[in-house]
Amino acid sequence: MPAATASSSVFAANRSAGRIALTVQAQGGVTRRQKVYEDGPLRVRFPNATGAALEAVIVNTAGGIAGGDRHGLDIAAGQGADLVVTTAAAEKVYRALDPEAEIAVKLEVGAGARLAWLPQETILFDRARLSRRIEVDLADDATLLIAETVVFGRSAMGEAVRQGAFTDHWRVRRGGKLLFAETLRLDGAIAQKLAEPAVAGGGVAIATVLAVPGDDNQAERVRAIGDFAGEVGISAWNGLAVARLCAKDGASLRRDLVAVLGALGAPLPRLWLN
Repeated sequence: MPAATASSSVFAANRSAGRIALTVQAQGGVTRRQKVYEDGPLRVRFPNATGAALEAVIVNTAGGIAGGDRHGLDIAAGQGADLVVTTAAAEKVYRALDPEAEIAVKLEVGAGARLAWLPQETILFDRARLSRRIEVDLADDATLLIAETVVFGRSAMGEAVRQGAFTDHWRVRRGGKLLFAETLRLDGAIAQKLAEPAVAGGGVAIATVLAVPGDDNQAERVRAIGDFAGEVGISAWNGLAVARLCAKDGASLRRDLVAVLGALGAPLPRLWLN
């Protein structure tokens, strides 16, 4: 076997394949887990199992994501359930030699249910390659809040993402009809592209917050904050609200994101406050 082929085979054999499938149900106004499936390095824990709402914390025991890794997260909140999902720490995506890492998130929110998807930051290292898909199916009267943050390099440690690839594909459906769709793609000279005024103006930390239902009152509450460390904008249309955040570093963006979520009445996970 040629050396290159042998090396590729060893690389493929050591890639991580993880999956979580979680279903929660409400009984008597209390949300509890119904089904939990864990595979590979992914685990889910429930630190507040005594409250009416349920908080789920996703743990990646591998300590990060490398090129070729495949992670799948399937979360379903049944009728009337109230679920908050976060992660135990920021997810680090390391340099990829060739194949990209893939993360597939599927969220299903039943009639009258509430789901807050609030993972901690995704941190990309130089030459990381990540493709992420977020697919959401909502009942007509379901409530959804998503906050996703991406940090391009740990600037406090002198790190920068000069090259790499990041694709972020979101599709949200309500009652089976497409409600929100967008795809972000950065490929190649990421630092150069982020420096462009029309992209991030030199910022290295970005976030998107999506609220369904959303309205102008929510947008006005966010605008009223005024004192942001970075740049924040929010719009509401067709029953949803979307906020965009951009900052020079992850710490500044975290401060702004907490303020935005507070204005939206979001239930901040306890891990965010530690």
